Amino acid sequence: MALLSVIRRWHFREHLSIREICRRTGLSRNTIRKYLRSDAVEPAFKVLDRPSRLDRFADRLSGWLKTEANKPRKQKRTVLQLHADLVSLGYCGSYNRVAAFAREWKADPQREMNTTGRGTLAQASSGRNATAARLRRTA
Repeated sequence: MALLSVIRRWHFREHLSIREICRRTGLSRNTIRKYLRSDAVEPAFKVLDRPSRLDRFADRLSGWLKTEANKPRKQKRTVLQLHADLVSLGYCGSYNRVAAFAREWKADPQREMNTTGRGTLAQASSGRNATAARLRRTA
């Protein structure tokens, strides 16, 4: 964690007091002391892996998102409409969880396919009128 290295640098190299580090970071003195005494590189937080109410509907929602991705912009259903469809199927979770799932789903395929919002970046042929690289529309 970058904050931990900054705290150690301020204390050991620049010889700042613990109170001054507390003023600069907004952390308590006890926390600063704990970080300085420990040999850990970064503080370890327990991340609980708990099931979501959306897990039962994840396959259906990702299928809907896949079909919506191929539609023109004006014909796509919004995430709010997808949430309403899930509620009609028995989903009792929040809209925010569905929106977060949709954001994560949209980010993953773009990274896998190396695409931008408008298409894939492709190398063009070295013909007479060809440019070095073209943005080819994918529809």
